[in-house]
Amino acid sequence: MNYPIRIVRRRKLAVGFVAVAALAAAAGATLLSNTAQAATTLGAQAAASGRYFGTAVAASKLGDGTYVSILDREFNMITPENEMKWDTTEPSRGNFNFGPADQIVSHAQAHGQRMRGHTLVWHSQLPSWVSSITDANTLRSVMDNHITQEMTHYKGKIYAWDVVNEAFADGSTQHRSSVFQNVLGNGFIEEAFRTARGVDPAAKLCYNDYNIEDWNAAKTQGVYSMVKDFKSRGVPIDCVGFQSHFGSGGPPSNFQTTLSNFAALGVDVQLTELDIAQAGTTQYSNTVKDCMNVSRCAGITTWGIRDSDSWRSGDNPLLFDASGNKKPAYDAVLSALGGGTPVSNPPTTSGGGGSAGPLRGVGSGRCVDVPNSSTTNGTQVQLWDCSGNSNQRWTYTSSKQLMVYGNKCLDANGQGTVNGTSVIIWDCNGQSNQQWNLNSNGSISGVQSGLCLDAVGQGTANGTKIQLYSCWGGSNQQWTRS
Repeated sequence: MNYPIRIVRRRKLAVGFVAVAALAAAAGATLLSNTAQAATTLGAQAAASGRYFGTAVAASKLGDGTYVSILDREFNMITPENEMKWDTTEPSRGNFNFGPADQIVSHAQAHGQRMRGHTLVWHSQLPSWVSSITDANTLRSVMDNHITQEMTHYKGKIYAWDVVNEAFADGSTQHRSSVFQNVLGNGFIEEAFRTARGVDPAAKLCYNDYNIEDWNAAKTQGVYSMVKDFKSRGVPIDCVGFQSHFGSGGPPSNFQTTLSNFAALGVDVQLTELDIAQAGTTQYSNTVKDCMNVSRCAGITTWGIRDSDSWRSGDNPLLFDASGNKKPAYDAVLSALGGGTPVSNPPTTSGGGGSAGPLRGVGSGRCVDVPNSSTTNGTQVQLWDCSGNSNQRWTYTSSKQLMVYGNKCLDANGQGTVNGTSVIIWDCNGQSNQQWNLNSNGSISGVQSGLCLDAVGQGTANGTKIQLYSCWGGSNQQWTRS
């Protein structure tokens, strides 16, 4: 095969928002990405089709000026290399350490980047106190508590979680031997996903693995069968991560087929840990094109920034050399990102890569907020202190929708067109009561109703509801993205 089989997984070592008036002028872009920027940065180019382009980050390198400069210029999604893994976050039972991961999350929030959570349940980098558990009830309680505590700590800050990582055996359709498999049996994956959904309904829940890129491989078929079963039974799974650690030959020739077949099950697909030995331009280009040609391929993450940061640094597998210079593969990737099909259900993006961000009331200084991070259709939006969390991040799409969570849209309740109609979230459906004009005076008016988003009673307090009302130019009807 063109990519390495790893029997034992190695430890991986390692702009500002614009005003609504400016958004209106740029509304023709899929995610309002800056045209000039889209030609020169990975994140912005990916965002033009509704995708992200991310990288793995080590907290210990956030003091490296060259590293951080490339990170903040090029990438709009971050995955912690090791800082969210069990041996770091819960080294002894019930004692949690989120400090290193918090550093990365804080950096992302300060620079308009989103986060992938990696990883909650994995057989590796597991403290001995977990791997030595032999009682099923104890292990189930420990696993569920670990998922609950970590996801609660980062609730509203994570776009997608790798809930379970590398549970399948190499060259097999079956699960690998692990403390979770051996003590809890096949059901531990389902239990982990159900627990995760209960903690953070807004986060996407992914299964992540390596050597599942070749459609004909037994391991690929094993994971496919699991996802198909989960979808048929309503087990909450939203995405599959393909690690994409390739040898010098690049991806298998049927990689796009694999992505398409998984996507057809009703899940997003993501390239989560991409690196290619010797970073060939054709190999990188083909890999990116395979994603770009599948509408539910949501984005790509490389496992590190510079070759010197890579866990397989001897292979020089990344897009930047040890000095931080762009390699020829960088230009190949940038070009490949410019083709393909727009992503379906595009995720919200932020910072340098797109237009997602707050809708801040001019009169109140507070943000349009989905109460309690609810994802329930019909939830009326409100004003609340701006937090930067996912329930306050809105993307204005080329279809004139204001989208939150990647799949819910701001909606005039019941297609109402009269004063006092409540403004809610609902599954995006493309109807005119979910379309909005961003006006040069800072107001936002409904395409169907002609009425404006209005803070009820000119209220400025937390909890003030948002409604439709005749446009009159008041500060309770004016909004910015800053």
